[in-house]
Amino acid sequence: MLREELTRYLDQLLESSKFRDYCPNGLQVEGRVRLRRVVTGVTACQALLDVAVARGADAVLVHHGWFWRGEDGRVTGLRRSRLATLLAHDINLLGYHLPLDAHAEFGNNAQLAQSFGWVADGRFGEQEMAWIGHTAQPTTLAELSASVAAGLGRAPLVIGNGERRVARIGWCSGGAQGYFEQAIALGVDAFLSGEISEQTVHLARESGVAYLAAGHHATERGGIAALTAHLAGRFGGDCAFEFVDIDNPV
Repeated sequence: MLREELTRYLDQLLESSKFRDYCPNGLQVEGRVRLRRVVTGVTACQALLDVAVARGADAVLVHHGWFWRGEDGRVTGLRRSRLATLLAHDINLLGYHLPLDAHAEFGNNAQLAQSFGWVADGRFGEQEMAWIGHTAQPTTLAELSASVAAGLGRAPLVIGNGERRVARIGWCSGGAQGYFEQAIALGVDAFLSGEISEQTVHLARESGVAYLAAGHHATERGGIAALTAHLAGRFGGDCAFEFVDIDNPV
């Protein structure tokens, strides 16, 4: 397939133009025009790029791409090494950040709900990134934590009483602890995100609302993996798509 065919399809599917993001979405580094193999992953780190080279990939598709707002724009050191890898092998880089968090079917938050049987009935926060809903049946915080650990392959850090009953839940993948106060105001019993910092612990304790920090990487594998499977089903006759999970403990 042609590069433009893939980028056009992804831009339309993920509605990338409607998001105010911290990085460019879509094609970030231009490589060869024809695509026969695409390697996908969470982050465009050197390890993923090396896999792409070894697999003979024509493009890399990720959730965390490059050129973030406010970062040093100079192409030196590790940035130079990463970019040199792509340019030397004529490999394209495509990245979709907030569009892949938000998508109703292939997004990270949609995949979390699907994995754990949560029923979404609303969204909140900036650009409606965070989701709110309820568990399939009332459960305890300890049972919820065990389910998350089994599903993500990583035990979450949990702030709260394990015996607490949980029915109403809010969630947002990645570094979205900033939505916790809004979730509390909406009456959730628990909130799940990828990360946690010092002040969030106190907020959970003082509000009585449980907080689960399940890992930035772990909560954002689902979207790109689901998108990869979708692309393989739609374009597999013309191009191979392979999801590669580069281990990340946080």
